[in-house]
Amino acid sequence: MSLRRVPAVLVVALLVASCTTHQPQPQPAPSASPTTTASPTPDPKALEKFTRQGLAWGTCASFTDKSFDCAKLTVPLDYLKPDGETISIGVLRHKAKNNDRRIGSLVLNPGGPGGSGVSAAARIAKSRPAAALAERFDIVGFDPRGVGTSEPKLVCLTDAERDADRAEDSESDSTPGGIAKQLADARAYAAKCAERTNHGKELLANIGTRDVVRDLDVLRSALGDEKLTYLGFSYGTQIGTAYAEAYPDKVRALLLDGAVDPELDTAESLVTQMAGFQNTFAEFGKWCAARADCALGRDAGAVTKAFQDLVQPLITEPVPAGTRELSFEDAITGTSAALYSQDAWKFLNDGLTELKRGSGKALVALADNYYGREPDGRYTGILDVYFAVRCVDSARITDRRVIGSAHARMLQGAPFLTGGTPDMSELDICSVWPVPATSEVHKPDVDGLPRPLIISTTDDPATPYASGVNLARDLKGALLTFEGAQHTVFLDGNECVDSAGFAYLLNGELPAPDARCS
Repeated sequence: MSLRRVPAVLVVALLVASCTTHQPQPQPAPSASPTTTASPTPDPKALEKFTRQGLAWGTCASFTDKSFDCAKLTVPLDYLKPDGETISIGVLRHKAKNNDRRIGSLVLNPGGPGGSGVSAAARIAKSRPAAALAERFDIVGFDPRGVGTSEPKLVCLTDAERDADRAEDSESDSTPGGIAKQLADARAYAAKCAERTNHGKELLANIGTRDVVRDLDVLRSALGDEKLTYLGFSYGTQIGTAYAEAYPDKVRALLLDGAVDPELDTAESLVTQMAGFQNTFAEFGKWCAARADCALGRDAGAVTKAFQDLVQPLITEPVPAGTRELSFEDAITGTSAALYSQDAWKFLNDGLTELKRGSGKALVALADNYYGREPDGRYTGILDVYFAVRCVDSARITDRRVIGSAHARMLQGAPFLTGGTPDMSELDICSVWPVPATSEVHKPDVDGLPRPLIISTTDDPATPYASGVNLARDLKGALLTFEGAQHTVFLDGNECVDSAGFAYLLNGELPAPDARCS
């Protein structure tokens, strides 16, 4: 059913193994900012047993480094049933190195939906660019509902089923029969998510951003912080926006990098996003054409056609990739993944050169990294969480005319994707999802919020620059512009950006209006 290429934004900052620098962990992408709906508000009094809990810190099962502490945060499965079933949220902490000057906790989310905050916090706490933060803050990451060390973990497809799904190019079939098959596959996928996950439909109904934000506030209280200091990348900006709306008086500082536009619905966000990927692909083409070894030739204006000529044959004839095969969809996914960071561009060019020689190993490796496939063939499950969250975070689209129109506009804006159905399967999945949406698109309206800092990159493929401009306006925050072609930039080693971020998080100092870094 090819549920694969959906999260063009699923990732915060793709960590393409051995070809990128240390960046906040990635994971899929933007959906409309769900913050609130007309759903009832949980009773604060009834939640006190959760907000007043102490965290039993101990060693971390997945990390040998003794400077990390781990704990499980207990939260209600359904916040409107505080005396009902509970679930646990995995949390990791790296204590501030200078306890005498400790400010509090810096809680972060790397993106997704589906990214592991536990893994991201462990990576960031030890990174050289984040040293100034690790000195004064406890660096804290949490795995949102259904993710990583949180329990229960969301399970939809087996590892073998995911491999088979990636190898199938049925999404390229836009005939009535092909569309009917996609919809049937989507319905089967949704049923597996409900059947194979502990608490089934009840977890699916309470896995969205609305409930992640409630968990975040319970975590803030359990950490002993009167106010939240938060760092969010990509989808993590959506969590930060939703928290600001729900708890504006409990915010100390919000730094949001790679913003999800809070006012775009699913179709519009994807149309905008695909145009962003095409723009970054064009930048890659300019970089490549200047090289004597460019796999797409020396004419920067012809790279899209050269790329299409290279990958289109894969629709009917996949090429060997070691013991596996490279499908058209994986070639598109691997290419898109490499566009998240310029550090991956050489690796992409090498992979395209390899493809010209009849091998797809490098592009499969890029796609594996994007999908969270480990070397032993296991998947992290990020795609399953992505769909589950997206389908309750946004109003579903069931009108085929709307889907068809959005698809046509996406391919018009991103011709390098021609031959597949970029990110459209998720619209079908959500149309048959077994639980209703819990959030809706709207313009944030927040009073009493300390001014946040929003960082937006001019040629960000996944979260276009305008999204950051819009979010800064909506939250009445400060905008820092980074001139570059990558997805998110804070803590990536850019001294200008990092200095501005440190001044804000440490001292509450915002950059000057119209501040720019390059």
